Amino acid sequence: MNNKIQAIRGMNDLLPKDSSLWLSVERIISNLFISYGFKNIRTPIVEKTDTFCRAIGEATDIVEKEMYSWKESNGESLSLRPEGTAGCVRAMIEHNLPREGIQKVFYQGAMFRHERPQKGRYRQFHQVGVEVFGADNAKIDAELMAMTHALWQSLGLKNLTLQVNTLGSSEARANYRSVLVDYFTKSKDQLDEDSLRRLSTNPLRILDSKNKDMQGLINRAPKLMDYLDDESSQHFDEFKNYLEYLNIPYQINTRLVRGLDYYNRTVFEWTTNDLGAQGTICAGGRYDGLVEKMGGKPTPAVGFAIGLERLVLLLEEQKISLSGSPLSIYLMALGDKAQLKSMQIAHDLRASLPGAILYNDITLGSFKSQFKKADKADADYALILGEEELSNNQISVKPLKGQSSQQTMSLDEAINYFKDSTNV
Repeated sequence: MNNKIQAIRGMNDLLPKDSSLWLSVERIISNLFISYGFKNIRTPIVEKTDTFCRAIGEATDIVEKEMYSWKESNGESLSLRPEGTAGCVRAMIEHNLPREGIQKVFYQGAMFRHERPQKGRYRQFHQVGVEVFGADNAKIDAELMAMTHALWQSLGLKNLTLQVNTLGSSEARANYRSVLVDYFTKSKDQLDEDSLRRLSTNPLRILDSKNKDMQGLINRAPKLMDYLDDESSQHFDEFKNYLEYLNIPYQINTRLVRGLDYYNRTVFEWTTNDLGAQGTICAGGRYDGLVEKMGGKPTPAVGFAIGLERLVLLLEEQKISLSGSPLSIYLMALGDKAQLKSMQIAHDLRASLPGAILYNDITLGSFKSQFKKADKADADYALILGEEELSNNQISVKPLKGQSSQQTMSLDEAINYFKDSTNV
């Protein structure tokens, strides 16, 4: 019996040494979204299972195979959220937010799917997502593309391709579904087990199959574009016009159907070839019927989600460091009086140098050992408070990265020294 304490498979720790990249990415994303007029929304990680069944669709892999669900003592089934849109829609309906006008919200947090863990695909994973409720025109679809395009530029990412498609109206899709079922039924012997199951539940997903043996059959399948309603065709043309006007390159991928039942009209994915099989970094689309389907008033909606694990993997793969490291100071003190004084100095420095990292030594060791700790912390400067400095109401500043020699000065002078751009 193995009694070793460890994390659950597919649920990973983010260790302190790796967290600064994550924090930088999350900060850049949230600042960008806020600059586009989005506001943060936070929904519970547990919802009624029915919320996801109604939103995602019972015939999807997520609901059929991947949700972490359990029964409460009262018999009610609850689930950990496998994605973020359903909870946002539930919150919009419950609090009647669309009545206040167009809602532009973003969320971030952990999602859970019980699937085979592999690089870039985990059982607990993290997403940042955006949802817009109450706008039905192609302009907002295009704004989301402009926003994600701006994000890749802010992060310095390369080799990302925008793939777009339209799924048309639910009526057009229903007609197309019949045509597709007829087409694939005639070639049932060429379908794999997954596709046979999807033939009766969600035939559009067959187009998304990665089975190499079926690619010829899929390529010859009728195209949804040929069965579009006029309104959806016009919406898609307007969307493409915006992208061209914004100089955002895109590819039309007629096989792009997305894995969730609620999408209609515009669907899109930002993909990369730099991560092997897990190449989708950001994906989403329009889901105009979902709010009504879940019990709300008819409300057009569009959104997307970004997988943070994959985004971080891509940054690492492309060797992008989001540096711009803040000033880092290690404050060392020797003796009881100096320890007391160090707390006041640390407080004054933090107030005067917002954004700087200040380590106030808590080992209470010798100066020699404190210097070792300062080196380990990769600090730019050591601030030294010994008996001599204490009696003269001064502090010594020692650069740790070879900039110049140690100087002794008053605290105000030290603050100005750090504020001087030639020293920071």
